[in-house]
Amino acid sequence: MTSSPAATGSRLASRLGFSDRVFVGPAARKLAREVEAGLDLVEEGLAVDLRVADSIADAPSRYLYEAGGKRVRPVLSLLTAQLGAGNVPAVIDIAKALEMTHLGSLYHDDVMDGADRRRGVPAAQTVWGNNIAILTGDILFSRASQLMSRHGDRAIRLQADTFERLVLGQMHETVGPQEGDDPVEFYIQVLADKTGSLIAASTQAGAIFSGAPAEYEEPLRDYGEKVGVAFQLLDDVIDLSAKPEDTGKVPGTDLRAGVPTMPSLLLSVETDPESVALAAEIDAGVQRIAEGEDPAILDDALARLRDHAVTRKTLDLARSWTQGAIDELAVLPKGPVRDALTRFAESLADRSS
Repeated sequence: MTSSPAATGSRLASRLGFSDRVFVGPAARKLAREVEAGLDLVEEGLAVDLRVADSIADAPSRYLYEAGGKRVRPVLSLLTAQLGAGNVPAVIDIAKALEMTHLGSLYHDDVMDGADRRRGVPAAQTVWGNNIAILTGDILFSRASQLMSRHGDRAIRLQADTFERLVLGQMHETVGPQEGDDPVEFYIQVLADKTGSLIAASTQAGAIFSGAPAEYEEPLRDYGEKVGVAFQLLDDVIDLSAKPEDTGKVPGTDLRAGVPTMPSLLLSVETDPESVALAAEIDAGVQRIAEGEDPAILDDALARLRDHAVTRKTLDLARSWTQGAIDELAVLPKGPVRDALTRFAESLADRSS
């Protein structure tokens, strides 16, 4: 039986966060079938490759993978691979490796952030402790490197460069801007390294390892990095949302924990008395929360920040990064791959509507 237009691409569209109307028409439906078939191979491979013979390491290594996830990075690699030879073995391996790298980074992030939950389950360190969680992340990075090593120097270099940027992004976020650094530019670079670099590797890798035209590689890399920055900027806006039932987070979760966001950074450079007073109130509240007071003490201040011009500026900035990402796609041939990548970028802005 032939899949209906409504059914074909539904799973893929859901993972990328947009309507399956993008996959209407024979060429678009064929693209969706190819990417979904590749994703099945990635899922089957991850289920095997994340098993560890050592009984101590096995359950932790599979924990976050089995908790679910949209697999956005493998999907993007598979999508851009359709500009070349499609779901060839190298593309499947690279997609698996990039997802392993992403998973490994989550183990580390949750330890550093003191997160309680991830993907609807208790964070790994709450189950096995910080040391095991960190070492589990290291195992996943090792497995990712093993997969990459099958495909030559280009794959190894891609993995090494991406991993270095992930680490530098986390390190810079931890230490914060130094004297002479512009805090806003510093923050954008952290987002580009922590989030954008791995998405960039995913979009670029699909083109590289499918043998797509070489002139697509750099624009696809830049597209992925800009999408990653836009995603995180929009997350800063969503963090202030008044609708936790939609976001799954208490409004201002990051700020209550003392994590800078773009609205708070923009607020800190405002000079009008109202903004200066609000910034001081938030800083004092964060300190009091760190000393054990109820996080609700910041409810009123964060509601005012949500309605402040700096939050609208953050949204505008995110949209400019989204448009920048879409502009990078001009070199690609018109067709379903370009359409899907465009809609994926546009769908990020829809999250904040």
